[in-house]
Amino acid sequence: MGRWQSILLIVLISLFTVSGAREIKIKHGDSNHVYNHTLAKILVEYASAVYISDLTALFTWSCSRCNDMIKGFEMVELIVDVQNCLQAFVGVAHDLSSIIIAFRGTQEHSVRNWIEDLFWKQLDLNYPGMPEAMVHHGFYSAYHNTTLRPEILNAVQRIRHLHGNIRTIVTGHSMGGALAAFCALDLTINCGIQDIELLTFGQPRIGNADFASYFRKHLPRAVRVTNENDIVPHLPPYYSYFPQKTYHHFPREVWLHETTEGILPSLDEKICDGSGEDPSCSRSVSGNSISDHLRYYGVDLRADSRGSCKFVMDNHILQYGQGLDGSIILSRDPSLQSLIESS
Repeated sequence: MGRWQSILLIVLISLFTVSGAREIKIKHGDSNHVYNHTLAKILVEYASAVYISDLTALFTWSCSRCNDMIKGFEMVELIVDVQNCLQAFVGVAHDLSSIIIAFRGTQEHSVRNWIEDLFWKQLDLNYPGMPEAMVHHGFYSAYHNTTLRPEILNAVQRIRHLHGNIRTIVTGHSMGGALAAFCALDLTINCGIQDIELLTFGQPRIGNADFASYFRKHLPRAVRVTNENDIVPHLPPYYSYFPQKTYHHFPREVWLHETTEGILPSLDEKICDGSGEDPSCSRSVSGNSISDHLRYYGVDLRADSRGSCKFVMDNHILQYGQGLDGSIILSRDPSLQSLIESS
C-alpha cells in the first residue's frame, strides 16, 4: 500500500469513527439467545480448517487443523469455486448432533487490498422481497450466484434425509462470515429450516438497517464475534448521517477484548446490545488492526499457502469429485460414511 493510500485509509477510519451524531435504530427486542463460549471455540476451529489448501487432507479430515475440538467431523461435501476464489464445506459434527457449514474468508496476501476496496463499497442491491432492505451486491452474489449455493443446499438436504431435523450451524471468518450470513438466511427463508444458528468471526457489514431488522427477525440465533481492534467489522463504513444508505450490522455482537484485573490480563467477552451497532463494543475503538483480524481465541484464521486460490490434491481423491465450470466438488454419500463408521 502506497504512502498516500495509507494516509487516505487513516483519514477514512477517523471519519467513520467520529460520525456519531445520530444513531440508526433497528427493530429489535430482548434476545433469549445466550452466547456459548465453548461452541464459539469449537466453531472458530472449523472456520480455520476451511482455509486449508490441501484438499485431500481437508476432505479426508486429516489436515493439521482438523484435530482438537473438531476431531471426528464427518465431511460430506467440499466445494472449491476456483473462478471466484471461494471455498466451503458441509458435514456432520456428531458430538454436536449438528450439520456444520463453513466458508473460507479472504486470502491473507489480498487482505489489505480487500480492506481498501471495502471503504468504497456502496449498498447496491435490494434484497429479494424486501424493497427497503439493501445489501452488498458482491457478498450476496458470491453466495447466491456461484457454485456454492446449489452444492451446499444439496448436501444439507442429503444429510437431513439421513439424520432427520438435526440442528444446522453456519460459520465463517471475514468474507466467509458474510457468505455464512447469506447462507443462514437462505436456509431459513427459502428452505424452511428453522432455528438455524449462525456464528461468524470478524465479519464485515453486509446490509442496511432495514436488512438488519429483517435478518434479526428471521435469525435470532445469530452471533458475530469481533476481536479487539479488528478493522473488518468496521467495514464497509457506518455513517450515522445517512440512515437510509449506510451499512448497519445485524445483532448480536460479542466483542472480545483484553482487560486487566490486578496485574494479569484477561479476555473479556462482552455480549452487546440488540442494536447491532452497540457503541460500547467494537465501535468504541478505532478498529485499525489487521493482526487482530487474523487471530481469534488464539486460532489462526488465514490460508496456509500464499498463492491466490492455490490448492493441492492427490489424484486418487478425484473418485469423489467432479468439475463443474472450473469448480472442484468433492462429495461423499453420508449414508455410506455412516455405515463405514458403524462397521
